[in-house]
Amino acid sequence: MNKLINLLIISFLIQGCSLNKNSKFWTTSKIVEENNEVIYTDVFPKEEALKKEFNSNLKIKLTTKPENSTLVNNYFNNNKRLNFNGTLKKLSQFKFSKIENFNQYQPEISFFKKNIIFFDNKGSIFKFNDESKLVWKKNYYSKLEKKQKPILQLVNNGKYLIVADNIAKYYMLDIKTGDLIWTKDNLAPFNSQIKIHKDKFFIIDFSNTLRCFSIKDGNELWNVKTENSLIRSQKKLSIVIVNNVLYFNNSIGDISAVDISKGKLLWQLPTQSSRIYESAFSLQASDIITDKQNLFISNNKNQLFSIDIKTGSFNWENKVNSNLRSTIVGNYLFSVSLEGYLIIIEKKSGNIVRVTDAFKNFKVKKRPKIKPTGFVVGLRNVYLSTSNGRLLVIEIESGKIISTLKIDNDKISKPFVQNKNLFLIRDNAIIKLN
Repeated sequence: MNKLINLLIISFLIQGCSLNKNSKFWTTSKIVEENNEVIYTDVFPKEEALKKEFNSNLKIKLTTKPENSTLVNNYFNNNKRLNFNGTLKKLSQFKFSKIENFNQYQPEISFFKKNIIFFDNKGSIFKFNDESKLVWKKNYYSKLEKKQKPILQLVNNGKYLIVADNIAKYYMLDIKTGDLIWTKDNLAPFNSQIKIHKDKFFIIDFSNTLRCFSIKDGNELWNVKTENSLIRSQKKLSIVIVNNVLYFNNSIGDISAVDISKGKLLWQLPTQSSRIYESAFSLQASDIITDKQNLFISNNKNQLFSIDIKTGSFNWENKVNSNLRSTIVGNYLFSVSLEGYLIIIEKKSGNIVRVTDAFKNFKVKKRPKIKPTGFVVGLRNVYLSTSNGRLLVIEIESGKIISTLKIDNDKISKPFVQNKNLFLIRDNAIIKLN
């Protein structure tokens, strides 16, 4: 009996001692009021993000040929250098019913020739022409579904428009008429880019499952499951396709490669160590982009990775705190940190070439509340949008801020460029500038 009591006491002491500051069960520690001498620190201290300029006087000249637009079905997610150098005079607005919780999502415009396709607060999809005239408007949601105010992801291949939403519905329309071709329901809501490849399309749902569907009838052809997260992140996941292999990220930071024809997992690479795995629910990653040889992805944990596309191994890692899509232009990788610094990196080595402060004109007190929402690299300038409704124009060569345009007082989307026009989304309108 005494032995049993002793064993119970020892077991209790061991369990009690395990609740220290390094225990996996606690993300942060509390100070015990009865003992003022005990000081606890965060289990997962955040590394200091870059907050100073570097080589700010360095001149950078781009020689790569510019593209005419943000590609309709961009397999590589790389916007490249765009043939845009507009005066940014406001031309027109495409107004729609206000999208609630717009700040939480990253909706995108779908372009078809000179037409714009988008959605409103009740899931209505509309197509405008280049003269701001409505071509068609369709809604395929029930009254109950409309009350849920679905957020739609849109992509087209020039013939069909694929739609998937955050209430687990997906369907296909004729892009010319807006007529419904088929509609289906999924087991879980969707929260990723959609990629169309030949007669298939691909999307990731909230269970971190990559699903492959037939364009013909919407039936599922195969799926690849990855580790699920207990917390649903609102940050949209991303997909790239290179040589019949699909690469995607999930909400806990794993990068996976899948053979498109077989639905077979080729490799998987975790980007978050076990040390910070418990805090992965707060992870917000950028879109994956690729130059067809390497993958590039950054996050709000002060990490920017270059990954070999064949082996799934790290080429290099640098400390860049950004959940925005980067852009590859020639040998350079452009990124903007959450603190508002424009960072230019040599893509092969990962060495930082120049850092300039894009937020230097904002007041010191207001600056911590302002976040970048996206950017594009134009002919001579970088166009950077912000969470307080500003569009910053930054000269590429010098890194200097040329102008700051007030578009709105609240969040605006990342910029889109099509037919030498720049488009921005706010919660109740699409703004077109030249």
